[in-house]
Amino acid sequence: MKDLGTSKEFLKAQEVEWETVGEGVRRQIMGYDEKILLVKVHFKKGGIGPMHEHHHSQVTYVESGKFELTIGEETKMMEGGDSFYIPPHKMHGAICREEGILIDVFSPIREDFF
Repeated sequence: MKDLGTSKEFLKAQEVEWETVGEGVRRQIMGYDEKILLVKVHFKKGGIGPMHEHHHSQVTYVESGKFELTIGEETKMMEGGDSFYIPPHKMHGAICREEGILIDVFSPIREDFF
């Protein structure tokens, strides 16, 4: 595992660059060390987080919008105020049905985001 260091202790959203990661999907990395990573992901309506899996534990808070979320074989509509947990190596993905923001927390850090 390469040493990515740690983020600054205070991160102002307007000072953190957005990175486009897909059609209608962009993210801000909002804090991390080698054990944990917080990412804000903005989806336009119709934006897709394709089905995938990874070895990280993930917890996500739906800040706003509506998302059709699939974890394994189960699909549910999630909206602002909801949250979900994705165990390591579980296939998952999302389709944005109403523009919104997801707040993702990963442990350990997602090195592939850097």
